[in-house]
Amino acid sequence: MKGEEWYQADEVAEEYEEKRFSRGGRLIDRREKQAVLDAIGPVDDQNVLEIACGTGRFTVMLAERGADIVGLDISAAMLQQGRQKARDAGVADHLEFMRGDAARLPFPDDHFDTVFAMRFFHLADTPAAFLSEMCRVAADRVVFDTFNGTSTRSIYNWLLPMGSRLYARSEVEKLLEGANLELVNAEHDWILPYGFYRKIPGSIADPIRDADTTIGDLPFADRFASVSYWTARVR
Repeated sequence: MKGEEWYQADEVAEEYEEKRFSRGGRLIDRREKQAVLDAIGPVDDQNVLEIACGTGRFTVMLAERGADIVGLDISAAMLQQGRQKARDAGVADHLEFMRGDAARLPFPDDHFDTVFAMRFFHLADTPAAFLSEMCRVAADRVVFDTFNGTSTRSIYNWLLPMGSRLYARSEVEKLLEGANLELVNAEHDWILPYGFYRKIPGSIADPIRDADTTIGDLPFADRFASVSYWTARVR
């Protein structure tokens, strides 16, 4: 995984959400959480696994909504932040955080109703292996997102310290086929890249986001979207 050591640093974990989801980044947080809720649907009594859960943004959110959820991450520092978030939200007894490797999930086949990963596949060096392992432990559904190769992100991706793996739709479809997953739904969003929104105040970001969404609704816009959210069913 790209950035594996970087994400394990205490200072990175402590500043992670403030740097990404404050200011205009709040719009990103809101959209990502809605994408997860849309993909998973009602979560009461669902058995859910989140891969690369980081600081537990989604893990805690789903626990608050009644999911029986495990958040797995390779970074002890990120998991520490997640456990504190769960305590603050009063759901520490309703979820489990576990340190582990997404390439070797410590669970039996078909153990979870849904397995999902957000902000993960752009760092994956062997995406086919990771997706197959997610599918192995999922009984029903697998959800994940990707950054897209025909988006504005491709213009500056090489400047980023770790870069990102960018995907074409055909590549994602090939990955799904190889993991024996059937695509159920795909949503494409963010003509402007994430990094842009994180740099500007929320009061400025809101109208720009409105314009971004309007452009994104045009027939040709999907191919230029920065992010895609994929929902697939286990065959």
